[in-house]
Amino acid sequence: MRPADLNRLTVAQAADRYVELVRAKTSTGALSPATAELYARDCATLVRLAGEDRVLDDLTGEDVDALLLAFARLPDGRRASPGPGGQSASSQARFRRSISALFKHATLAGWVQINPMTVSTVMSKERGGLRAERRALTKEQARGLIGAAKELSDTPEAEARPAKRRDQRTEARDALIVMLLSTMGPRVSELVRANVEDFYVNDGVRYWRIFGKGGRTRDVPLPADVARALDVYLTTGRPASADKALLLSWRGRRLARGDVQAVIDRVQRHVDPTHRRSVTPHGLRHTTATHLLADAVDMDAVRRVLGHSDLATLGRYRDELPGELEVAMRTHPLLKERRHDTT
Repeated sequence: MRPADLNRLTVAQAADRYVELVRAKTSTGALSPATAELYARDCATLVRLAGEDRVLDDLTGEDVDALLLAFARLPDGRRASPGPGGQSASSQARFRRSISALFKHATLAGWVQINPMTVSTVMSKERGGLRAERRALTKEQARGLIGAAKELSDTPEAEARPAKRRDQRTEARDALIVMLLSTMGPRVSELVRANVEDFYVNDGVRYWRIFGKGGRTRDVPLPADVARALDVYLTTGRPASADKALLLSWRGRRLARGDVQAVIDRVQRHVDPTHRRSVTPHGLRHTTATHLLADAVDMDAVRRVLGHSDLATLGRYRDELPGELEVAMRTHPLLKERRHDTT
């Protein structure tokens, strides 16, 4: 049932009120006039694509997906000739941020019951624009990516890329990045913030002390293959540097968040094309959560691996897997025959 105090504004009315609020921020210096005008332009585009008489609260996640993809196909007015390319990737990402900000305000102001951006499946990508794709890799795709990373880690540095200078080779580092993201699902900020000293051994098990959101830390054990990839990188792949960062460029500088996507894309080139699918660092976090939960790993253990304070948050990271319902019914725990001990 709709709350009694919900204000059922049309898309045009909501956009007008939001733009008025955004422009007011320029008088206090909280926002530049140029940025405010970008928001206003994107809101006007939203009204045009959605229909000015459409009620904002009636828009669903599927509607938002359709709007994002419709914007992506619009001709780019900055080009001399329109051409078939549509909007650039950066314009698509900016438009998504603009309407996301509008819906966030609409949720707080009581214009919508549920923010449809939270259930949108069209994600912005730094390269390639907006695509309607599942965020989590399938098991075959994830295994292909991890297998490619393990091969890079196991390949001697001298043989990996003979055309490159030894001090410019990054195969061991790239393999470690992909394996950490795929199997442990850290936030990309946690990954690039990691230092060598955050990895330690306790009772024969290698752990990663992850410094997460809100000053919280969690100690997560590394799978054996990941621990081996870490050892290979530390002994043969990490440049000599005074920087305490774990992940360094070949020049000896800490990697930035934006560098991680390029690393994933490089490793993807070694994956069999039949199992290759583009994925973001956050998509690999979804992949970790999805497959741990699908394999019946305790939900609280998965929560601790990902660093969530609330079990309910896991729902946002759990993607549907093809065929999983059929498997669940085929191996139903209440219908399994008990094994009798014949000895």
